[in-house]
Amino acid sequence: MTVSQKTRGSALRRRPQLSDDVAAHVRGVIMSGGVRPGEFIRLDETAAELGVSVTPVREALLTLRGEGLVELVPHRGYVVAPLTRADVHDLFWLQGQIAEQLAVRATPAVTPEVLDEMRDAKDRLAKAVANRDSDQIEDLEFGFHRLLNRLAGANKLSWFLLNAIRYTPAHLYSTDPQWGTTAVASHEKLIAALEAGDAQEAGRVTRAHFTDGAERLLAHLERIGLWD
Repeated sequence: MTVSQKTRGSALRRRPQLSDDVAAHVRGVIMSGGVRPGEFIRLDETAAELGVSVTPVREALLTLRGEGLVELVPHRGYVVAPLTRADVHDLFWLQGQIAEQLAVRATPAVTPEVLDEMRDAKDRLAKAVANRDSDQIEDLEFGFHRLLNRLAGANKLSWFLLNAIRYTPAHLYSTDPQWGTTAVASHEKLIAALEAGDAQEAGRVTRAHFTDGAERLLAHLERIGLWD
């Protein structure tokens, strides 16, 4: 089974030229259950379907092997590694912990100008959700949180969060109107907490955003029978 055969129309947003583009795509497909534990990812077919040579696909799979998402079966190729409910919980727990700390640290540094930027980003996100523009939703969601994280003055924490969120299947959320509505409401609560200078509430709202993401992904994977 190949990656693109299991994506059900979820195409790459741009033609990948580097192995990390391919790795990001395959990572998202694995985390959303598009390819399941025990299924093989074929290099030649995957390369052809993604419009790249075999080399970046091979390099991408080496990267994913290092992350524990795929395993190499001698003389047969790469197979998707087991993914447990605890794995999903742990990934989102880590994201939530880091994001919460960044929100707490950033709160004292928030200015009226930043709040205006965040309100504008929130309004544009609401519009993108209404239009079901998944690409725009993903960009705006990332940009909204980046505005806040940059104020925290914690480059190492921000770097760890950036690496942790690689395992979030963004397309799963950006194509879910219910998640979009919830995200906009979460942003409104966060802006209100920041405007009030309430660092603890800003952290709580941020952590809840990631808890909600974990619950939605787990429900999705249960629904498609990943662990049947």
